[in-house]
Amino acid sequence: MQLNFDRRVADSLPQTWVDRAPLALRPYLRLARYDRPIGFWLLALPCWMGLVAASIGTGLSLVDFYYAILFAIGAIAMRGAGCTYNDIIDRDLDARVARTADRPLAAGTVSLKQAWAFLGLQSLVGLIVLVQLPLIAILTGLAALLLVAAYPFMKRITWWPQAWLGLTFNWGVPVAWVAASGAFEPGLFALYGAMIFWTLGYDTIYAHQDSEDDALVGVRSTARLFGEHSPYWISGFYLVTAVLTGLTLYLQAASPFAVIPFALFSAHLFNQIRRLDPADGVLCLDIFKSNRITGLLLVATFAVAAVLT
Repeated sequence: MQLNFDRRVADSLPQTWVDRAPLALRPYLRLARYDRPIGFWLLALPCWMGLVAASIGTGLSLVDFYYAILFAIGAIAMRGAGCTYNDIIDRDLDARVARTADRPLAAGTVSLKQAWAFLGLQSLVGLIVLVQLPLIAILTGLAALLLVAAYPFMKRITWWPQAWLGLTFNWGVPVAWVAASGAFEPGLFALYGAMIFWTLGYDTIYAHQDSEDDALVGVRSTARLFGEHSPYWISGFYLVTAVLTGLTLYLQAASPFAVIPFALFSAHLFNQIRRLDPADGVLCLDIFKSNRITGLLLVATFAVAAVLT
């Protein structure tokens, strides 16, 4: 039975609309991470990237804007569903980690039965969004279910759960790309690869907040694997991200004017390395959240190329 109280989670924003929502709704909103909107951005941005990059050479249409809205709604629904599912699987681990101990399932403000029902509701919204897309995009989207289902278990069996997150969180690239173009093209694979390495970088930064607690409870991560050498590894991941993004622009025969926003994207990406101190959890969280700007700069890069090519 749900307890009639609300507990703020450690890394939520200082004050959001969630804190002013009706008390009975707040635990569900926190379960779906509405008090931490960065995850919605990081799920939606790859969708928009795939959509706009696929339109280079053909230009953007009203249908593309319609798809962009659908992907925004789908990202909100499925990020919430993914977090709910993750917390269902990790509820015992979360209760043993300081940063996650106040999550609704770990804290007992939402029951397991209620969490499953909430997961079903959010998944239904995601399904409604998905079936608005062309058949090839629907089938591509459904293929992600195996990745999503397996993700919470990766931290228990591999030191590279961030790589699996990259495969999962960026599945919007192929879904959006084929929705726009109707085909799997070389540029799609280059962009998807770039986004996987981007996620490897930013989620390693994020995982450094929990390195000590993760070691105590036996949770694996690239942050623990790399330790103090993380900045070198993340530099490598971001270098591959930039190279594969440039390859995407090349394969799509993008306008030279796209170099300007691409340079800003690359500079913002590598500025994260300049600022990074793996031992400073507050700074790691701030750098992680800055990837919203990084992603928006890349969307702008492809948008310029789509409009001017």
